[in-house]
Formats: sequence, C-alpha cells, structure tokens
Amino acid sequence: MATGRTHRPATRSRGIPEATVARLPLYLRALTALSERSVPTVSSEELAAAAGVNSAKLRKDFSYLGSYGTRGVGYDVEYLVYQISRELGLTQDWPVVIVGIGNLGAALANYGGFASRGFRVAALIDADPAMAGKPVAGIPVQHSDDLEKIIEDNGVSIGVIATPAGAAQPVCDRLVAAGVTSILNFAPTVLTVPDGVDVRKVDLSIELQILAFHEQRKAGEESAAGADGSGPVAAAHKESAEQGPDGDVPAVMPA
Repeated sequence: MATGRTHRPATRSRGIPEATVARLPLYLRALTALSERSVPTVSSEELAAAAGVNSAKLRKDFSYLGSYGTRGVGYDVEYLVYQISRELGLTQDWPVVIVGIGNLGAALANYGGFASRGFRVAALIDADPAMAGKPVAGIPVQHSDDLEKIIEDNGVSIGVIATPAGAAQPVCDRLVAAGVTSILNFAPTVLTVPDGVDVRKVDLSIELQILAFHEQRKAGEESAAGADGSGPVAAAHKESAEQGPDGDVPAVMPA
C-alpha cells in the first residue's frame, strides 16, 4: 500500500475551496453511516440534514468533485464514499506519529477510529525517559531523542502534538525539519510553521469557552424574559398556554 510520504491529495491543485474540504469529512461520516445500514442512494436534502449543512451548499461542494447525482434518485452512497475518500487521500496509508504521551496523547493512541479512516499510528514519542519502552495501545513509546530517525524510518508526513504548551513549538520545529508537512496540534498554543506546512489546531478549552458563552447568553435571555414577562421565551410560553395542551403553537426555547 502506498504511504502518505510519497502520495499527497490533489484537492488544492484541483481548485477545491478550503471550506469545501473542511466539510468533506462531515459528508463522509454521514455517508459511512448510510453505507453501514446498506442504504443504496440518498437525496441531497437527506444527506445535507445528516451532515448539518444546507442542500444547496452540499450540491455546490459535490460539483467540485464532479458528482451531480441523478434527478429523482439522488446520489449513489458507495460511489460517494469512494469519491470523497479518494479526494481526502484516505484510500492510501498515512503513517502518523503522536508526540507527547500524557493523558491526552495516550487517549489519542487508544482511539480506534484512526485505522478505519486510513491513518496508522506508526510511533508514539515522549521526552520522559521513564516512558521509553512502555506499551500504550500496544505500541511501545519511544524517546524523543530518536524523533528524526523515527520520522525517516516510517516515512511520516503527519505529526500529532499533544505536549504541554511550552514544548509544542520546539517539537513542531523538529518535526518540520525532519520532513513532516502536516501537523495536528492539541497543545494550547499557536505554532509558527514555514510555508508548505499545514497546521490544524484542536483546543478543547476554547470550544468549552464558546459553549459557556452560549450558556450564559441563554441564561440571560431567560432571566430577562422572566423579569418583565416579555421577550421571546415568555411570549412563547404565554401563547402556548393560551392555545392549551392541544394548541398549534409549541413552546419555543432560545437559540
């Protein structure tokens, strides 16, 4: 099987927008679920709802792949799974190294979804000498002193950083110098990389802070509505009460 080091996806050269690329995994997840249920075809409306986008955007995205579906029939599920997998580079083997085998790194190593999506965890790397040789998810942890050799021996082009913030940039620099051109960063810091290196950042604390903002806003709206008896929540409850238990107007919750 080909390795990720020598075969890179052609999405950019084919002019597929980055926003479309970011949605392709959502479509693939929804399509894979349909495939597992042996659903042969799906309409753009059904697939868009499953992926959480609108159908017009979905049809536009698929037009970049040269896939337009069949009027009255929809899209062939199995063919779309193959088409999107090929476009994302998932029809080949991508060896990945995870650097930083603390709680988060160990959890990532144990994640079973990598292999089924075309990613092979080739090595686990940590700076703690006490971790060297210890198996995590059946893979012995290797010391960071050997990082460059590990990258070369395994033909790795994708690295995952799960180190503390202070260690992330030096690890990133070593990965890039060793030939890694794509990095998934879980460390709570912004990485600086040269042109030609792609970085995707996953910051769980930021996502929680965004959710906290929405929770606070909803609580504020409910409080305001309760204080003056007006506002969308109070109005909805009032109208619902006037309709009675069998009325046509459902209770409305804040967005």
